[in-house]
Amino acid sequence: MLEFLLALLTTATVAALLWPLLRMRLPVRDRLSGELAIYRDQLAELEREREAGTLGPAEAAAARTEIERRMLAAGDAAASGAKAARSSDAVQKWLPPALSLFVPLLALGLYLQTGRPGLPAAPFAERGTEHPAPSRQMDVAGLLAEARARLAQDPNDADALAALGEGLTLEAGGTVTQPALEALQRALRARPDDARILYYLGLHEAQSGDSKAAIARWRDLEASSPPDAPWLPMLRAEIARVAKAAGIEVPPTQTTQSTMPTPSREQQEAMAQLTPEQRQQTIRTMVEGLAARLADAPQDRAGWLRLANAWKVLGENANAADAYARADTLAPVDARILADWAEAHVRQLAPGAVPSPQAVAVLERLEKAEPRNALALFYLGVAAEAAGNKPAALQRWKTLLALLPADAPIRGMLEERIKAAGG
Repeated sequence: MLEFLLALLTTATVAALLWPLLRMRLPVRDRLSGELAIYRDQLAELEREREAGTLGPAEAAAARTEIERRMLAAGDAAASGAKAARSSDAVQKWLPPALSLFVPLLALGLYLQTGRPGLPAAPFAERGTEHPAPSRQMDVAGLLAEARARLAQDPNDADALAALGEGLTLEAGGTVTQPALEALQRALRARPDDARILYYLGLHEAQSGDSKAAIARWRDLEASSPPDAPWLPMLRAEIARVAKAAGIEVPPTQTTQSTMPTPSREQQEAMAQLTPEQRQQTIRTMVEGLAARLADAPQDRAGWLRLANAWKVLGENANAADAYARADTLAPVDARILADWAEAHVRQLAPGAVPSPQAVAVLERLEKAEPRNALALFYLGVAAEAAGNKPAALQRWKTLLALLPADAPIRGMLEERIKAAGG
């Protein structure tokens, strides 16, 4: 609406400046009158010469005829010239004001067509998350329409809820409104590790005056983010801004403190000369050093996740599962980490063994996050069969069987278990 008001004001201003020009009357240059005056003088001179006897009657008649012919020709030329002059004067009169109005109107039309005059800044756009937000040139109205359409089909669609919360925030110029907050909180229950949701919830806390809670939430997000996450520079800038405004001292991030040191080139060359057993022992020493540092920094969630991955690589699945559990107590892990955690549990099982209660708890969370996860479907089926709940076991195994390709190695074994369970 503002752009149209500006366009009207611009048009009114230009019209006020052009009005005097439109009323101006251009002087008409009467060339015909001048030429006729000359011809009249010639006729008078011709008559004087005839009366004085210096010009004979025949010559005088011929000269008069020529002068009169020229007078007629001048009249015809003047008529044609007047028409052209009127056309030229009209062009000269109307062309400047027409251009003066057309150019700004054309510019406004192009701007409204290709620009986004009503689009606020998108503070968390282009961040490369699993559920990325639209780019900075996104259509907020389109984002909201799409989110609402998806929610009409599935009111619990976490991705659509997150998009709705973000769209409502952007629509409000960056303010997390109450409807946006409610959508984000509903999405958080399904996706506790979604970077977009965590960012906007922290933004709401900062806008509500709880800067300490916002910084704590953002620091957890920073610690759990991959080192090359594209949103980290913006997130750290927001942490610094809110901390400065609230007078809160933010300690250096512990992420770099808990990272295992990268071997230098000389160390890498030295390790290359070691036997496989010596190299494995060197790596184990580095991992144990990381575990020792985490004992002094137990709140370093990113460090526990790194330690879990390191133990898993070394085949220490029990230690890996413990490290995943420590990270999960600091903040619930996402589906990807749940899958790694569940794998660390089931790798400890002997052939034919039943998953432990701890493993079942992780597998159930994984199944809830990813209902078609093969690991969860199989081992929860094993646990259900061991508990005497064969219908639940058959349901999971049949679902898994339908997901497997025809040449899957475990397909025959799974069909036998289904048959043995009475399926």
